[in-house]
Amino acid sequence: MDAQLDNRLETPLYRQLYDNIAEKIKTGEFRNGERLPATRELAGKLGLNRTTVSAAYTLLEQNGLIRGHVGRGSFVDYRPSGDQTISFASSRPAVELFPLTEFQAASREVIEGPDAANILQLGSPSGYGPLRHYLRQRAREAGESGPDDDLLITNGCQQSLDLLQRALVPAGEAVAAEDPVYHGVKNVFARGGARLIGVPMTAGGIDVNALARVLIKERPKLLIVTPNFQNPTGTTLPLHTRLAILKMTRESGTTVVENNIYGDLRYEGDEIPSLKNLDETGGTILLRSFSKIAFPGLRVGWIIAPRTLAARLSEVKQWCDLHTDQLSQAILLRFAESGRLAQHAAIVRAAGYQRLRTLLSAAERYLPQGTKFIRPSGGVNLWVRLPEPLDASELLVRAEREKVTYLPGRLFAISHNDPGALRLSFGGLAPAIIESGMATLGRIFTQETARMRSGELLEAAPAMV
Repeated sequence: MDAQLDNRLETPLYRQLYDNIAEKIKTGEFRNGERLPATRELAGKLGLNRTTVSAAYTLLEQNGLIRGHVGRGSFVDYRPSGDQTISFASSRPAVELFPLTEFQAASREVIEGPDAANILQLGSPSGYGPLRHYLRQRAREAGESGPDDDLLITNGCQQSLDLLQRALVPAGEAVAAEDPVYHGVKNVFARGGARLIGVPMTAGGIDVNALARVLIKERPKLLIVTPNFQNPTGTTLPLHTRLAILKMTRESGTTVVENNIYGDLRYEGDEIPSLKNLDETGGTILLRSFSKIAFPGLRVGWIIAPRTLAARLSEVKQWCDLHTDQLSQAILLRFAESGRLAQHAAIVRAAGYQRLRTLLSAAERYLPQGTKFIRPSGGVNLWVRLPEPLDASELLVRAEREKVTYLPGRLFAISHNDPGALRLSFGGLAPAIIESGMATLGRIFTQETARMRSGELLEAAPAMV
């Protein structure tokens, strides 16, 4: 087997090998049932580490191109028959971009390092000390952590929200949030008995006029806001809106919770200072996570908050899970300090840019006239509003029959449901898959638009007598 690989490229060698073999499979050069060389054999032939070949084979199997048989080897098993569903429903990152070889190296360096035994012991509920120090330093450099702040590592952003609900929002207390909003936000505060108040969204983010009315009337304890590439709408708050939010919440006594888990996924345009950075009072609570830019399966997020609140959250966290997974945190720290995270982030942003451009272009070409969608400059989601009277929930049934799925807008609504709205998540889909899925959705939506309009014309026609 020949493969053109270049270790001078940013693309990892395992990924180059995967791309090379995948192309040969999809073009028919490698036929179904054909046995691939053993990993040791191919590694020797290409002058690679065996783990690099194993990582490429693992990715080929995950993507439905080969199948491994214990004791027999790996065989081509490619079935492009359309049996696989194209899912715009999940905002997961692209698994094929995971730098498995580099991650495995970072893992070995930690496990074989002098601190391995201590890492495997119970640690602080606030998180692995060296990672906390690293993240605090980065936050201070970005102006997102002041002298009165502290940092708590959590099991992802969802646990951060859960801890805030437990510590700050007793049952019956009001909490304001963007409407529509990520359903994880809705669920965690609803479970705790909070009164969740939705503030409508505009193309420029949360409606500040509506927010002003909510703050005056309801006096919510918290305002949950996602300033960059909000889930599900993809909107980003401009600087003047961020400043207005801080002014209004300061006057109302409402604490701002800034959920900035998508901030690292900016593909174009200038970065806007975070609410935490802009808040001169220091009261804003900032939530961040490695899930979107690195590996969601490791479940590593963090909270930056005033020191007294961070201590309270750490105590609540200890009641929930005693302490966080230090091994995952130590590996992520090594992955970051070695420069591997920065390299991976650059690849993720480049791929995200290409996928977003593909999705926007396909939306323009395939979706029916009258469809509206926000054009984000980053993130992983596109918010679409179909022309009236199309209903995204009803059309989902037909889309699923044709092997394409998405999430209808009603799943994200607090009190302002838009039947024609839907979310398309593109981060985990290759451009060719995005193109194919959008062509299918466009055909379904266009046919339904034509059918409903023809029915309206028939109703409006005068009866023949």
